[in-house]
Amino acid sequence: MLDPGKRLAQDAARSTADQLARHEFSEVAGTRGESAYVVDVGPFYLATLTEGLGTKNLVADAVRPLTGRTYYEQIARDTIATILNDLAAAGAAPVTVSAYWGTGDSDWFGDHERLADLARGWADACGEAGAVWGGGETQALAGIIQPGVIDLAGAAVGIIRPKSRLLHGDRLEPGDAILVAPSSGIHANGLTLARSIVAQLPDGYATPVPGDAAGRTYGEALLAPSPLYGPLVEALQGAGIDLHYAAHVTGHGWRKLMRAERDFTYRVRHVPPVPPVLAYLQQQLGMSASEAYGTFNMGAGFALFLPTGQVDHARRVASQLRAPMALLYAGDVEAGPKRVIIEPLDVTYGAESLQVR
Repeated sequence: MLDPGKRLAQDAARSTADQLARHEFSEVAGTRGESAYVVDVGPFYLATLTEGLGTKNLVADAVRPLTGRTYYEQIARDTIATILNDLAAAGAAPVTVSAYWGTGDSDWFGDHERLADLARGWADACGEAGAVWGGGETQALAGIIQPGVIDLAGAAVGIIRPKSRLLHGDRLEPGDAILVAPSSGIHANGLTLARSIVAQLPDGYATPVPGDAAGRTYGEALLAPSPLYGPLVEALQGAGIDLHYAAHVTGHGWRKLMRAERDFTYRVRHVPPVPPVLAYLQQQLGMSASEAYGTFNMGAGFALFLPTGQVDHARRVASQLRAPMALLYAGDVEAGPKRVIIEPLDVTYGAESLQVR
């Protein structure tokens, strides 16, 4: 029921848009319902958003007694990635990040090892992304959040300069290529489902994941930190790649390929390798391919849409990053009804399956 609630809030928020005229600004039409809200301030665009981690920190809390590590430096990175990867999907370079840390009681902040890992990881991820951590809010909310638990979220402001770097669904064209950047695992989406199977595993979070190259346990594999895709987008645009659109593959899985408002068919001919932890999770949950790819990233953390003639150049640029990424040419955008067709899996998602506006 989250999507109807989001649409209700968007309708109410839309009624406030005329307030921008007080500052001689205007909103960029169509960015409501996208990953970030974009405002035209004259010489450039500003993009803003607020995002939360979800329940991944509960996995870290459960695994800590098994390994002696807090994992909160990774949890911090996951939170920053959740925020800034959405910003990157608009073509925005991050400027500032604000933190929101809400706990069930103030005792949470008394665990200095965990708090230090969280603060260090937050600052390191901001530094890697090129953003300043400008402050935030900490709250103890007894009766709203359970004791011993923290809710991690944040907001960001990004800049799109020059304006031609804006990634917007209106720029999509039939014939555009779909490139996907690899995921590192589950990222920050679907952790409630991932936690739901722990009791049925032979050794709970300590159960080895079949096929995991690093020999990690289920808990350790779930906690693999998410990549930051902003540097990839900035490098591609800086190299002259004419990106038209991008999608952060999070909630709704591969259905997010059709997030743009316009009606196109997204035909996928190649899928990336599935991280072993996601393959194991799919198997344990008894999910079909349609259910799994409509829920998890299944190996594709970020999708890029660009002219077919620039695919090879884009892949070279991505391979030369400080943290190289191997981009997969997954398919193409076609004229036709709004849907995602994943040919190798015989899976199709219609427009009705993605209601984010």
